[in-house]
This record gives sequence, C-alpha cells and structure tokens, in this order.
Amino acid sequence: MNEFVCIASDVKLGENVKLSRFINLYGCEVGDQTKIGAFVEIQKNAKVGKNCKISSHTFICEGVTIEDNVFIGHGVTFINDTYPRATAADGQLQTEADWKVEPTLVKKGASVGSGVTVLSNVTIGERAIVGAGSVVTKDVPADTIVAGNPARVLRGVPDIDVAPTAGAA
Repeated sequence: MNEFVCIASDVKLGENVKLSRFINLYGCEVGDQTKIGAFVEIQKNAKVGKNCKISSHTFICEGVTIEDNVFIGHGVTFINDTYPRATAADGQLQTEADWKVEPTLVKKGASVGSGVTVLSNVTIGERAIVGAGSVVTKDVPADTIVAGNPARVLRGVPDIDVAPTAGAA
C-alpha cells in the first residue's frame, strides 16, 4: 500500500481488490475483484461483497452489508442510527454503549446512484436501481427502479442483457 491509503490490520480484503488513494478502511470485509474509489470510508462490521464497485466519496458505516455485484455511485451515504444524538442522558458524549447499530442490506446486483442517502433498517432488493439523489427511507423491492425524496417506486427494471461478472454462476 502507499502512504495515502489507511487500511487497518483487521480488514479482510479478498483477492484482486482495487484500492484508490485516500481511503479509510477498518474492521470491514471486502470481497474479491471489488473496486473502491478515492475518499471512501468503510467502517468496522461493514461487509462489501465480490465484484462490487464503490465509487468515490462514499461512506459505508457499521452495520451495512453490500452483497455481490453491487454498484454504489459517487457520494453515497449510509446511516445506521434512526435517532442519532451527540450526548447521552447524563450530558456526556455518547459511546458505543449508548446506542445500537441498525442494519442496512443492499442485495445482489443492485445499483445505487450518486448522491443517495440510505437510512438504516432498510433492504434494497436484488437488481433494484436507486436513482441519483434519492433518499431511501424504506425497503426497495427487487427488480424495481426508485427515485425521489423519499424514494418511491417508478417502474420495474427492464430486461437487459448484461455480460456476466467474472466468477458469477
């Protein structure tokens, strides 16, 4: 690695992972053949599958699972707390003991457009497409296109021929 890449010793990287400069990875897992762009942070207990593309300026927090063959656009932000607070009831800064991580799941083959915010406790279904700039507040069904704030179903994903990803069954 080089001096502009921060990868903690507890990160599990698959084979042939491509890493850009200016990234911060700690306590996470990244699958084979995945590409991670510049200025990406992936926190502990987050998982990124095989053959994914994580574009620049994206934040993947603890509790996020991204399955195989997923595209994440530029500047995507994941959230893991429905009611975030800086301080606990006693006025002290919160610690990990003061809140519970809320999960988010992005299923196989989904695409999340640039500038999307994905709230916690949601699942983005297989092969779903989330339009750029959307705010995902609830589950996205498989094979649908959603967009807006909040993201709403626009239509189904059209059948298109896509070259199989290396290693796909």
